[in-house]
Amino acid sequence: MKWISCLFATLFGVGFFPIAPGTIASFITAAAYKFYLYKFSWSVYLLLIVAVFILGSIAASKYAKSINKKDPRTVVIDEVLGQLLPLFLLPSDWGLVIAAFILFRFFDILKPLFIKKTESFPWGWGIMLDDVLAGIYTGIIINIYLLIK
Repeated sequence: MKWISCLFATLFGVGFFPIAPGTIASFITAAAYKFYLYKFSWSVYLLLIVAVFILGSIAASKYAKSINKKDPRTVVIDEVLGQLLPLFLLPSDWGLVIAAFILFRFFDILKPLFIKKTESFPWGWGIMLDDVLAGIYTGIIINIYLLIK
């Protein structure tokens, strides 16, 4: 069971990349959306988000506890979830997908506007929630842009 948690939490090993594993996981998610996930109905996509949140929280907790680190750099399932959020119902347009990717990485790396405080939640919740908030902020900005465009 431990290896399954490791596999899911690290996105099948992407988290072990030596340089920017979170950015790579976000990029993979954005590319998967651009080429495939945008075809999902809103209900299936929403189910995917909920499943990644629940399973990701569990896997991140188990994996982090197994290596005795509160928020290991190798856990990247949180970036997958955070990147999925602003892409929800977004047209499969290169400009929008790239903007969502860049904005999400900005919020995830710098952690402004109360994002940093969510890391104080225990284990998997803290690992996942900062990326949820970064994804929500990104989604708000992208959707404001789409409204005024």
